[in-house]
Amino acid sequence: MLKGSLNIISALILAAAIAIAAVVQWNVPGNLFLCPLALGLIVAASPRQVEQWERGIQLRLGRFARVLEPGISWIVPGVDWITANVDMRIRSTSFSAEKTLTRDTVPVNVDAVLFWVVIDAKKAVLEVKHFEKTVSWAAQTTLRDVIGKSELVRMISERETLDEELLSIIDAKTSEWGITVQSVEIRDVRIPTNLEDAMSRKAQADREKEARVILAESELLVAEQMEKASEVYVDNPTALKIRAMNMTYESIKERGALMVIPSGMADSINPGVIGMAAAGFDKPGSGPESGS
Repeated sequence: MLKGSLNIISALILAAAIAIAAVVQWNVPGNLFLCPLALGLIVAASPRQVEQWERGIQLRLGRFARVLEPGISWIVPGVDWITANVDMRIRSTSFSAEKTLTRDTVPVNVDAVLFWVVIDAKKAVLEVKHFEKTVSWAAQTTLRDVIGKSELVRMISERETLDEELLSIIDAKTSEWGITVQSVEIRDVRIPTNLEDAMSRKAQADREKEARVILAESELLVAEQMEKASEVYVDNPTALKIRAMNMTYESIKERGALMVIPSGMADSINPGVIGMAAAGFDKPGSGPESGS
């Protein structure tokens, strides 16, 4: 198909051929005007335009002739043929694997996207039929193989590693076709709903188990510290009494608090302690007669 400026060039060539044919017909009798007209038609059909992002593949009598660079190229109509214009820009291809079993026999649906580019237009056209579809099928097949060798946990937690593995395998296949893969990204990993609920319950149970273990370890640490404190109190009864006084005060210092102290504990504490604790009620505005 002729495009843009190529149409103008062809039209000018054809117009010039018609003008020359008319002049020849006017000055020379006979049908000699058909020669320049035919030549003009051939020349007008010769130019081919290739866009900046494309490369053209030219065949001559069925054999590869050359790769056309961007711009206008001239061919011989009837002898040369432009079999394809290859887009050299980066392309993206979506592919997926549905209901594929992982290594631990979990059915998953995986969606991924492939970014690739043609670096050798000659190989892509002459060695592969419909290379766009071939790249897509190669990516899908590789994805299924990788899923079958991976466990579900690894697929969910190590996506970047799987992306690199897919990139390496797919690029090794496509490099022979003049195509290089720039990146592969797994977009989504879906598992059956019932399995997802079971995994959620298992994760919750694991968190509860971890919380209980942490609580037990905390209690063990507290017990160890209490054991050390008891050794100090055995050797120093005064420290024990001071600790008891502090505990009593902390318990009844809030307004309206009431604490019942066993007689044995009261006897072990200096009588002045009870007075000190009760002094909290003797402060202005803190006793029961304050009306507060």
